Amino acid sequence: MTPPVVTELTTRMAEKARSVGVMWKAGLLPFPRLDEGVRSLVLTNKFGPIAGAVRIAARRNPMDIGLVDERGPLTFSQLDQQSNALARAWSDRGVGPGASVAALCRDHRGLVLTMLAANKLGAALLLMNTGFARPQLTDVAKREKVRVLVYDQEFTDLLGGIDGVDRYLAWVDDEATAGEVTTLDTLIAATDDSAPEAPPKPGGLVLLTSGTTGTPKGAPRPKISGLDSAQFLDRIPLRVGEATYMGAPLFHGTGISQFILSLALGSTVVVRRRFDPEDALRGVAKHRCTSLVLVPTMLQRIIDLGPEVIGKYDTSSLRIVFLAGSALPPDIGNRATEIFGPVIHNLYGSTEVAVATVATPEDWAQAPGTVGRPPVGCRVALYDDKGERITEPNVTGRVFVGSGLAFEGYTDGRNKEIIDGLLASGDVGHFDEDGLLFIDGRDDEMIVSGGENVYPIEVENLLVEHPEILEAGVVGVPDEEFGQRLKAFVVRSADSTLDADGVRAFVKENLARYKVPRDVEFLDALPRNATGKLLRNKLS
Repeated sequence: MTPPVVTELTTRMAEKARSVGVMWKAGLLPFPRLDEGVRSLVLTNKFGPIAGAVRIAARRNPMDIGLVDERGPLTFSQLDQQSNALARAWSDRGVGPGASVAALCRDHRGLVLTMLAANKLGAALLLMNTGFARPQLTDVAKREKVRVLVYDQEFTDLLGGIDGVDRYLAWVDDEATAGEVTTLDTLIAATDDSAPEAPPKPGGLVLLTSGTTGTPKGAPRPKISGLDSAQFLDRIPLRVGEATYMGAPLFHGTGISQFILSLALGSTVVVRRRFDPEDALRGVAKHRCTSLVLVPTMLQRIIDLGPEVIGKYDTSSLRIVFLAGSALPPDIGNRATEIFGPVIHNLYGSTEVAVATVATPEDWAQAPGTVGRPPVGCRVALYDDKGERITEPNVTGRVFVGSGLAFEGYTDGRNKEIIDGLLASGDVGHFDEDGLLFIDGRDDEMIVSGGENVYPIEVENLLVEHPEILEAGVVGVPDEEFGQRLKAFVVRSADSTLDADGVRAFVKENLARYKVPRDVEFLDALPRNATGKLLRNKLS
């Protein structure tokens, strides 16, 4: 019998070999110049994934466009040189390895240059959520010991509680009211742009949880191996030298992961400070983007533009519509497939576990609503409430994930539950007979009504299939007889005549009786955070 340690070692070696093959296919390990691939891995390990990727691209193709924002294009060489100057300017002001550099910015060059400069200094980069309130931002800055704060002028009033930090403006809306805060442009223009020395070690990246249940927790990524990119490329066919339209914000795991990967591939990244569905189509057409990165609510907004508007733009270059951040309703994914073709790549992960599974267009066609299978280097397993492994299909259990990109604990010292070396995602789900994973809901969102278990996502996914319903949210409310009863919050189309009885009848025709909402309330819009996640605590 083979010892477990040998089996594990063999498995890891096989995964590494497969990862190399995936990277080779994507073009990250160019043949026959394998020395270039090795040099790329060395630079990434030395400077961090963001600065390392730009330095590589600036060396190979300095005049290629690396970033396009509302101010225009920047070549990889310009990104490298300007971030050199910013890193030197901060170094002259005493910012060095291990310092915490926080960014509260929308998506534009100022945020990207901040990321690059922090990497080059070996500083810890903290990406702050633009949707947070003042108390959350204040608490996070204190807990993470922020030394440098880079922000857009529009957020000035949110930062009054943050003291003892060096402040810099990344984006100025009105110079007359900007005050005396130094801008990044000023620092860069006044500083030598030659390459600084590499830091003793990469500073890492700290992402924040959504903060829907209190102060956001910090989930650090101290170091990202070049081979870890294979976890995405294994099931998402990005290739070298293409173009990506980034709809999802860069402060979120969805956006930052695909941004880093696009840079590593030497691809152009198109960003905008605010998402607009028609502008996204315009950007895809203008820059011939092969990948469009969104959260599901963004995709819904694009679809809701209608065929007349969508038809104005040539989106035939799209091979990938990458979705993550919240559940993708089957109806939305199916409608997108009808419009754009077989391009849906539905990722399941979280701030803590990073990537868990990805559904390819073939997976989606086979089973709409699935989040697919684990890519190379990832493991997913289900466990019951007693910690016993669930192996049967169509049995719901708690989802646990193993990934080379997973974090190793929050910055406050806490961690998620771990079983067999796998990290709890906080969700429940099931595998079907073909091994495709489905997420049934959050483990803390289950509603018990009259002794029956109901997960809101099932009812929500059904409701948005109704032709007169744009959005739906379902929660449990107290009930004297049943313990809890379901209440649905519905956003109707502009010309809808649908009433509460019609909503209940639609659910009754398609789901079990105990899943029919007894209460229905119509809203103009559902409360969501900056990444489109439904804020259930705002529904009552």
